[in-house]
Amino acid sequence: MKLKTYGSAVWEGGLKEGKGAISTKSGALESYPYGFSARFEGKQGTNPEELIGAAHAGCFTMALSLMLGEAGFTAEKMQSRADVTLEKQDEGFAITAVHLTLSATIPSIDQAKFDELTAAAKAGCPVSKVLSCEITLDATLTS
Repeated sequence: MKLKTYGSAVWEGGLKEGKGAISTKSGALESYPYGFSARFEGKQGTNPEELIGAAHAGCFTMALSLMLGEAGFTAEKMQSRADVTLEKQDEGFAITAVHLTLSATIPSIDQAKFDELTAAAKAGCPVSKVLSCEITLDATLTS
């Protein structure tokens, strides 16, 4: 199976005063604003790092759901977050780390199996595989 999809971007103007819009094939985002001020100054709009964070959190959680099912478990609820670190380096900016945080309610699972499956999902999800930075995880099993 081979899946191909896309995201697109339009940019007008220079870096700081310019503005852009991003869209996704699904239409979930349609000409959604992004720009320097959203990325570095906390203004309204989105930025690439935020989108990577959302994609990573979603991918990790789906991968874990698959692995749980294969092991005979079903989560009542999982809530994930991916904190993406963007740092200035000599050659420009780079994403240097992603920290995943998970809170999960999964009936009948023990801590050892939970730890095993969350580590496997962190390493195995497609977004983790495409990122070439340190990826860490804090996973909490709730009852």
